[in-house]
Amino acid sequence: MSQASTSGYQALYQQASADPVSFWAAQAAKLDWYKTPGQILTQQDEYHYQWFADGELNSCYLALDYHLTQGRVDQTALIYDSAVTGTKQRFSYAELTEQVALFAGVLKANGVGKGDRVVIYMPMIPQAVIAMLAVARLGAVHSVVFGGFSAHELALRIDDASPKLIVSASCGIEINRLIAYKPLLDEALELSSHQVPCCVIYQREQLQASMLPGRDLDWLQQLAQATPAACVPVAATDPLYILYTSGTTGKPKGVVRDNGGHAVALQYSMQAIYNCQAGDVFFAASDVGWVVGHSYIVYGPLIAGCTTVLYEGKPVFTPDAGAFWRLCAEYNVKVLFAAPTAFRAIRKEDPDALLQQYDLSALQYIFMAGERLDPATFHWVQDKIGKPVIDHWWQTETGWAISANLAGVELLPAKAGSATVPVPGFTLQVLDDSGQSLAANQQGYIALKLPLPPGCLTTIWGNDERFVEGYLQTFAGYYASGDGGYLDEDGYLFVMGRTDDVINVAGHRLSTGEMEQIVASHPAVAECCVIGIYDAIKGQQPLALVLLKNGVSISEAELEAELTTMVRRDIGAVACFKKAMLVSRLPKTRSGKILRKLLRQIAAGQSYTVPSTIDDPACLPEIAGLMAQRELIGHM
Repeated sequence: MSQASTSGYQALYQQASADPVSFWAAQAAKLDWYKTPGQILTQQDEYHYQWFADGELNSCYLALDYHLTQGRVDQTALIYDSAVTGTKQRFSYAELTEQVALFAGVLKANGVGKGDRVVIYMPMIPQAVIAMLAVARLGAVHSVVFGGFSAHELALRIDDASPKLIVSASCGIEINRLIAYKPLLDEALELSSHQVPCCVIYQREQLQASMLPGRDLDWLQQLAQATPAACVPVAATDPLYILYTSGTTGKPKGVVRDNGGHAVALQYSMQAIYNCQAGDVFFAASDVGWVVGHSYIVYGPLIAGCTTVLYEGKPVFTPDAGAFWRLCAEYNVKVLFAAPTAFRAIRKEDPDALLQQYDLSALQYIFMAGERLDPATFHWVQDKIGKPVIDHWWQTETGWAISANLAGVELLPAKAGSATVPVPGFTLQVLDDSGQSLAANQQGYIALKLPLPPGCLTTIWGNDERFVEGYLQTFAGYYASGDGGYLDEDGYLFVMGRTDDVINVAGHRLSTGEMEQIVASHPAVAECCVIGIYDAIKGQQPLALVLLKNGVSISEAELEAELTTMVRRDIGAVACFKKAMLVSRLPKTRSGKILRKLLRQIAAGQSYTVPSTIDDPACLPEIAGLMAQRELIGHM
């Protein structure tokens, strides 16, 4: 554990705030650039900044090839552990570099070059990591789509990213079932208007996919005849990847991450936040389809020269609630990073017994993010494991932590419910509606002063106007995070939840607006509203409040089942949609706007003030009674 004097964190924070150019120049100097940047920070206009604009590098080189020059040829780079197939595999830095270079050769032979997009739709297997790094090796841009998304969602991303090639696998494997990916991919390509000439498919032995001649290529066959491809130098400002996150309109937003700022930020974060050095074992229990998978399964640990664990399984039922503890003990994991929902599931299934079977002496820190860490879960994990539990807050848009307890700098006293303090490099304020800073313990909008540090999004793919309007115009000179909360008297940040209508289901941000569109398309539905309600395991789950059309007769149970099928079809099982409630009216303003915040407060069992703008206040106790009757009122 890295303990410093009380000046440790404050000194670093002041240094980064007072002279960000010198601070980030020093961090950039820790990387092996093809061309060392001289222009550290460049302002293009009121909203746009660039980091390391004249620098050249390659993210794959930093993650792999560089380490071959540093004596890590035989060190394990990647551990693959599949609880659902019983497979375990290790790749040294040399072996992983060879596999990535060969697959980059496959991509290159099929027309992928610098700046081209490649969509990756794969389960948690080594080939997903190999594909990501191979795309980066060529200076191309990857867009990884979570394997749990439906054909419709995949098609939206294909149309937006316009990829030259798609990489996929024959199937994903859940606890007790196979999910055939290829039919979903085929359907998505039929739905999309963008034509993709080539798909590379990795055939898993559990399920062989049918191939379309002339379009589909077999991964192993292609690899057998491939010529290794070298790393292609790119500008620091060139995009490394597009990662789609839910928008309140239902249209996914393609967050763009650049190469240079991303590499500098992740190298810094691995040391400062996670206290990890080369050779340490890092286990992020996420998916490569999410930002945590990008930052801390793939790029962060490998750029830092660590060993990263890729786990195909669940925290429970594969085979039991001791899965995480087994992995930590078997691989001498130093840092475990997972969403609070995973630990809630473990707590529900097995509070103690399995934990006692494993030696966790190598484990030093447990980090959590992706959703609010409730105090009950925080205390349970800390009490049972006896290790520091660190709640840190960040977003798909930032790519790394905005607020954290910096294990590599100074471990401050933890406060349950708080993501501790702003990370050096981020200037954080809590603002009121007019953009004025609020005093300690006053809730408001969490905003980040511009320029954002390296590693944060640079734009929205193909829609910079949406980037500016959605994040930069709400408060002059600030990035609006979309989250609300407060800073206490010690400067600790408490994040209380989203200020928009995006809900967080087991760490997955999902648009309620998109779900509403699906629910509203049901022939029996006249009007609807979808909100997030408390779930003991997943943090939140969606609830649809539905008004039926006049003269329509359908039971609540029948409608609930049909809506569940529709949402699962159009969004995927990841939405966890399974609850719908019939109501006779919804709370609205006189102008017709549904008062969603009021509904969320009712569902959370919170006190609320009836606004003067409401059209029909009598509907509120009626809805509260129906929620209580169905036991849908919870407490965070």
